[in-house]
Amino acid sequence: MNVDEFWLFIRRSQEVTSDPDERLRWLAFHLAQCPLAWIVDFQVLLNQIRRRSDTYDMWEAADLILDGYCSTDSFWYFQAWLIGLGRDTFDLVVADPDNLADVPEVRRLADRPMQEWADAEWPEWEALSYVAAGAYEEATGEEEGVYDAMEERGYVNQSDPNPTGLPRDSRNPAEVARRLPRLSRMFPLNRPEP
Repeated sequence: MNVDEFWLFIRRSQEVTSDPDERLRWLAFHLAQCPLAWIVDFQVLLNQIRRRSDTYDMWEAADLILDGYCSTDSFWYFQAWLIGLGRDTFDLVVADPDNLADVPEVRRLADRPMQEWADAEWPEWEALSYVAAGAYEEATGEEEGVYDAMEERGYVNQSDPNPTGLPRDSRNPAEVARRLPRLSRMFPLNRPEP
């Protein structure tokens, strides 16, 4: 599997359904039908692609959308969600996190308080991180065998963010607004200063 084929899998899952759980079932089923090397490739590519969004600027953008409560885990799940939006959107947002203001899924969230977001709307897709492991287990019966296969190729599975760039002070609303002006207008920080 190459990067174009990876993105094709993501796009096809989007075409089938917008429900995140159904998309995961579709991905797991279709990956399990592929050669084992492709399943491993999927996980390797997922990690490599995710790495492009693993920046402090992106974390700050996610923090705005999540009203200042984007933990390490939340950011990890947010990165997977970004990938789930598809290649064009992912590339747009990675180029400038403030471009999230143009993403329809984000714009819909800005119109309502977080308490009103449906489960399927939340900007997180944790389970995408495990879809290759499930497909590999389905195909071989080996629980977590995909990670052993990755290690045999010299890859270690990533399971937490390791952001690049300069750490930011996301608690300074003026500085955040300067770096992410459109998102800051859509999602003004509501939490009090510490």
